Amino acid sequence: MNVTWVLIITALGGAVAIAYAVVKSVWIKKRPIGNDTLARIGGYIADGAQAFLKREYTVLVPFVALVALFLGVASSGALRLTSFAFVLGATCSAAAGYFGMRTATAANSRTASAAAGGIGPALSVAFAGGSVMGMTVVGLALLGISALLAIGVAMFGDSLPAFRDTIFPILSGFSLGASTIALFARVGGGIFTKAADVGADLVGKVEAGIPEDDPRNPAVIADNVGDNVGDVAGMGADLFESYVGSIVGCVVLGVGVAASDGMRLRLALLPVLMAAMGVVASILGTFLVRAKPGRSPQKALNAGSFGAAALAAALLYPLAALALGRGTFDGGKGALHVALAAIFGLASGTAIGLLTEFFTGTDTAPVRKIERSCDTGAATAIISGLGVGMLSTLPPILVISGAILGSYALAGLYGIGMAALGMLVTLGIQLSVDAYGPIADNAGGLAVMSAMDPHVREVTDELDAVGNTTAAVGKGFAIGSAALTAIILFSAFAQSAGGANVLVFNITDPRVLVGLLLGGMIPFLFSSLAMDAIGVSAFAMIEEVRRQFRERPGILEETETPDYRACVDISTQAALKKMILPGLIAAASPVVVGFAGGIEMLGGLLAGVTVTGVLMAIFMSNSGGAWDNAKKLIESRVNGKGSDAHKAAVVGDTVGDPFKDTAGPALNILIKLMAIISLVIAPMLKTYWG
Repeated sequence: MNVTWVLIITALGGAVAIAYAVVKSVWIKKRPIGNDTLARIGGYIADGAQAFLKREYTVLVPFVALVALFLGVASSGALRLTSFAFVLGATCSAAAGYFGMRTATAANSRTASAAAGGIGPALSVAFAGGSVMGMTVVGLALLGISALLAIGVAMFGDSLPAFRDTIFPILSGFSLGASTIALFARVGGGIFTKAADVGADLVGKVEAGIPEDDPRNPAVIADNVGDNVGDVAGMGADLFESYVGSIVGCVVLGVGVAASDGMRLRLALLPVLMAAMGVVASILGTFLVRAKPGRSPQKALNAGSFGAAALAAALLYPLAALALGRGTFDGGKGALHVALAAIFGLASGTAIGLLTEFFTGTDTAPVRKIERSCDTGAATAIISGLGVGMLSTLPPILVISGAILGSYALAGLYGIGMAALGMLVTLGIQLSVDAYGPIADNAGGLAVMSAMDPHVREVTDELDAVGNTTAAVGKGFAIGSAALTAIILFSAFAQSAGGANVLVFNITDPRVLVGLLLGGMIPFLFSSLAMDAIGVSAFAMIEEVRRQFRERPGILEETETPDYRACVDISTQAALKKMILPGLIAAASPVVVGFAGGIEMLGGLLAGVTVTGVLMAIFMSNSGGAWDNAKKLIESRVNGKGSDAHKAAVVGDTVGDPFKDTAGPALNILIKLMAIISLVIAPMLKTYWG
């Protein structure tokens, strides 16, 4: 395999994705907005979202600089370049979130305007906005990885020892930078959006009895800003680091298999080629998303997602055969085994997405169960939703377990890495579909706030209901890939820390057992801090909304304009203040345990945090999504809005909001961040502990 050609192909894949995103962004900005009121309110949302991200990134700059300094000082020789890779990964992750969010805030008002012409035009604009996010993420990831590999080859050569001992360890710094930004973006964005959402819902809907997205609600602009900073920028950063982590983990495992040097190098470079191929499949899949008369938006989006997945599956074996030739590893495994392992992961990701859709969809048995429970009050609504969330952990865990066993049987640990990457190989379109949801949600709010024809809101409501499901499915993919990625990063850590012999962790060893208990506790501590942050900031938001209603009665009478900026400031300050401690716990835990308790205790910590983190992420994300769509079902009833059942459903949805949009998704990043930190410090630990 010619390394130069691999780097060129990978860079071209990233460049094509970025070019696609630029073209779509220009197309969106040329769409008409419709009326001055819509443009003005859309401008408030765009300005608020950009201001928050700028302030968030300003807060993170010193932290990134401090970690880069630590990596530069703690590493030796050529590995000091890990600090540069870390900064590049953080920069690419932040840039992906920022540019994706900018386009989303441009697409929301244009989607509302297009909705006047029906489902088809509105779907086209909303999905185009989402595709900018999706393609920007995969494009910057591939460009960053190919740039680091090219620098490494230019400086250290293209031999296997150079890749194994220097280039790939440096590349892990890129993944660490992406994970660091992702965690803060997810937690900070989640706190922002849920503080505003909870305040807007409880005071507006329940106390004041005004509709959702009513412009009289002072928190309504902050709520719409939160959709963009949490569900667009936050989710983009989340899946950016999942994508990078799966590629880097698979690359590191490739050089450790039992094979010739040439074969190991081929196995290590195959994942980056596979990611480039996924870009092509994703772009082609976007052309399959077409809304036809009488066809639901869900079917149009599924056509693109499943079409891209089918194309990628068809290309996997030819690509593996071209890259690996007839070479074998681990006692006879070859291109077919590798391709089947990746297809196994792709199929498993699709299955997890479908299972997530079943537990959170707009008209499924679990959601109907929660809807019925709302008729007897908020307590039964919450009990039912918790039960659905807990039950929903079973099927995905069975699928993930099957993916682990099946891919391992096919190609060993490298096969598990291929399965993890297979889940995300079409991330470009997966994230496009996911980011479409917040755009559709914003469009509905803008339609109400700008007093557009009621038909427009009906169209955006249909898009938004599908968006809730696509967001839940996206979280399902993220959770499944997080589980497999954490496993391969853990395996890479054991390989790196063990040197010539891969470390084996014995659970009867007291140090490993203590690590397991500590690791199992961390997701609960992390979630507690995130939930408490939302509770405190939501209380401040509720008090502000109540104050404005009390002191300025003209707001509800529509003779005064609410102070939207005050609510945006409350969410911003709360998010920036409260995101620091959870992030520090995630970043510091592996370092403290590794240096104070040893490599064995750190291994137990990673195993514990992976098990409880994956289970809690599934439970929180699915219960929150189910509560949300149960509320929408009640709102679709005749005289459903404002009824006692609707008030109970709003309470359930309010409890579920921080579950599904803050604590749950952030756990995906938590387990991968701790694993990638462990991988980065593995050489230091090996030296420290001898």
